[in-house]
Order: sequence, then C-alpha cells, then structure tokens
Amino acid sequence: MTNFGNLKSESGVKALNDYLGDKSYVEGFAPSQADVTIYEGLGSAPSAKFSHALRWYSHISSFGGEKSKFPGQKGAPVKASAPAPPPAADDDDDDVDLFGSDSEDDAEADRVREERLAAYAAKKAAKPGPIAKSQVLLDCKPWDDETDMKAMEDAVRTISMDGLVWGASKLAPLAFGIMKLSILCTVEDAKVSIDDLSEKIQEFEDFVQSVDVAAFNKV
Repeated sequence: MTNFGNLKSESGVKALNDYLGDKSYVEGFAPSQADVTIYEGLGSAPSAKFSHALRWYSHISSFGGEKSKFPGQKGAPVKASAPAPPPAADDDDDDVDLFGSDSEDDAEADRVREERLAAYAAKKAAKPGPIAKSQVLLDCKPWDDETDMKAMEDAVRTISMDGLVWGASKLAPLAFGIMKLSILCTVEDAKVSIDDLSEKIQEFEDFVQSVDVAAFNKV
C-alpha cells in the first residue's frame, strides 16, 4: 500500500514512526486522505514504544467522522522518505539518469502537494469554523532525585507560543524516589506542534531529561 511496508508488522509501524519523527501529518501540514489511508491500514493504535506513530494515531482518531472530509483521494499511494537505490557499479550514465528521473518525480509530487495545500487553505479561509484545540498532558522527567522540580516547572512555564495556554500541574512518583512533573496545556492545533513544544522543554537540559505525551484529547 505504501513505502512503509506491512503496517500490521512491527517493521512497518517502526517505518511509520521514524517517518513521523519530525512531521505532524503523512503529507504536508494539514490532515488529508493520506492520513486516513495509513490510519485504516494500521487498524489499531501503535504500542507506546512507537511514540511518534501513537501521537499521530491519537490525533487522527480525535477527528471522528470528520476524517471523511479531509482533502485528497482516499487510498492513493503515499510516498514516504526512503533511501535512494544504490548506484550500479559498472554504468555511471545509468546512475545519472536514475537520479534525474527521481528528481523530476519528486518535483512534480511537491508541486501537486503544494497546490492541494493551497486549495485546502483557501477553502478553510473562505469558510471560517471553530478553532481546533487539543488538551495535552506532558510528563517532564528529571535527571535524578536532586533536581529542583519547582525550578523545572517555572522554566517550563516560561515557554510562550501563540496558541499555547499552560494549565494545572502536579508532581507524580516516577521511580526510586524520583518525581516527574505532569503538566497540562491547551494548544491550537494549527499553531502549536507538540513535537516542537517538547523540544523546547528539553532545551532546559539542566532540569529535563525527557518529555513524554501522557494524554492527548480534543477540546
């Protein structure tokens, strides 16, 4: 179905997880039928160890019946990032032609994708609707039991982004006497990427060892 391989196998889910490591959607910057195709191909939520795929799956699930209104053609092949085929050892001319062909195909695919995104954006602008928001519970884990958790929370709350509102927080046991900071935030989906937000939190490397998405719900 796609370059992700068999989505019912662990290797297929891993390929999808790796692909979504720095992306919010399968194609472009808005949900499309490409997401629905992969979503239905999975059949069920990925395990927690595939955090990027699970985050994406939960997000797509939150749209419910609205998924049928996503732009694009359902079931169309989705082109995932993949290594270029190895060059033939005995024919340099063929190598050049092969890469040239791939480049042309990629350029055409990019052009079509940009046209679809522009059309989708124009449609949304012409018909304003409710602002899509999500409530996210983030688990911020310290390095050890000597980390100043109050200072960690104060640092996290200094992060300011258009479309981001911080909510309640609490300390919860992690392991071996170490506590984690569980903090709620509400984000506008079109403005705030949870991946980007998590990266900003992890920049406080004196306090934060890692950040996990504990819960993700539409509001």
